[in-house]
Amino acid sequence: MTALVNSTGVICELVGLVLMVSLLFTHAQRGPSVVLNTTGLGGHAGYFVPLLVSSLMAAYVLVGFDSAGELSEETHKPRATAPRTIIRAVVVSGVGGAFLIVAALMAAPSLTDGKLASSGLPYVLTSRLGTLPGKLLLLDVALAVCVCTLAIQTATSRMIFSMSRDKVLPLSVVLSRVATRTGTPVLPIVVSGVLAALLLGVNLGNPGLFLALTSVCIMLLYIAYLMVTVPQLFKRLRGGLPSGGLDENGRALFSLGRWGVPVNAVAVLYGILMVVNLAWPRSEVYDPAGQGWYLQYCAEIVLALVLMSGVLTFLLLRKNYFASIGHSPAAAKADRPIATVIPAPELG
Repeated sequence: MTALVNSTGVICELVGLVLMVSLLFTHAQRGPSVVLNTTGLGGHAGYFVPLLVSSLMAAYVLVGFDSAGELSEETHKPRATAPRTIIRAVVVSGVGGAFLIVAALMAAPSLTDGKLASSGLPYVLTSRLGTLPGKLLLLDVALAVCVCTLAIQTATSRMIFSMSRDKVLPLSVVLSRVATRTGTPVLPIVVSGVLAALLLGVNLGNPGLFLALTSVCIMLLYIAYLMVTVPQLFKRLRGGLPSGGLDENGRALFSLGRWGVPVNAVAVLYGILMVVNLAWPRSEVYDPAGQGWYLQYCAEIVLALVLMSGVLTFLLLRKNYFASIGHSPAAAKADRPIATVIPAPELG
């Protein structure tokens, strides 16, 4: 059912994207050269600071490849399918997003009245296409958001279940149970939904805090990516990673070949830059309304809390974890690969 809903949502999202871009281009008020309009940009910083801030949107979008990887178990031949799916997801998101941004800038009634910055795409759609067509397209956007939420909740519940199965979360015994009737880990699904709803409730009383938390979540994701790409790079430099497996004809299912090291190095560099960019305590990003210093430094506060809770959890649960896998800490460190949902050989 989840796969059916996801496929339907993706189709609706792609159709909606094509319709939005096409309709906005037909209602353009200015040419594509609008992307070179500096709107009076000045100051000693030049273009660097505005481009750094605008890159945050791309940083948010790029994490969408996560869903393609996390749900790869439901595909046929995931070691061959998932990498190519991730590449297609990033390319389509980048190209489609670029066309949509250019089309919206070309069709926007004004670039200087402040409405484009405050209301964004909904303002452009409803003002240029009319209220009814604009809201119908926005309904398609809402459907896409719901489908993305469902995919992320699926991945989150799976992560909670797999980490509980490895006994590295509090209440692991309860969270790792599988329902007899449905064959699914019901409690992790409920927990992920309830926690998401509670965070969404923050938006009702303090939208500034919600904005800061969403930015911090992306920063934490990039730190998690670095925990994969950095060891990968060291492994490649020491002699390469094992292949991702061979098909029935003896050909590699997926391989970067000679591009492995440079692509991996770029991934590490990009990840470090994005973590710094997202964590930088700028009031324009984290506290545009001037609500308090705690919002401006929200990234640093949350990161410190996450690190402390992680260390505390490790100290409390490490004995149970090593006992569950039948190894001493030293032996486990030497010979046990870290794997949760997908077995270690599949991670090659």
